[in-house]
Amino acid sequence: MAERSLRGTNLSALSMESDENVVLSERRITRYVCSNQHVSELPFSVEADVPPVWECRCGQEAKLIDGPEVVRKPVKAARTHWDMLLERRSVGELEELLAERIDLLRVSRGQAKRTA
Repeated sequence: MAERSLRGTNLSALSMESDENVVLSERRITRYVCSNQHVSELPFSVEADVPPVWECRCGQEAKLIDGPEVVRKPVKAARTHWDMLLERRSVGELEELLAERIDLLRVSRGQAKRTA
């Protein structure tokens, strides 16, 4: 039954709403310029917070013309597996564990224990 009720309608990009009695918000044009001197003009609502940077069509970072200076947040370096391991164990403990695991591996393969 549901298949019949949807017959004849396009459910993809068509909307049943119209633009009647819709008041668009007031717009302002903001201009950005990148290091390659490309100028991008974008409309933003008067009420919107305008971002100080925008990605240019060339992929560079474009800055807002006559806008505030961009404040960069300090970027934390990504923690590696080794960094997290060193938070839990010291290098001496890791060397001892490695020696134990190597000895177990040698025993399982039937090799003699190495003395160092």
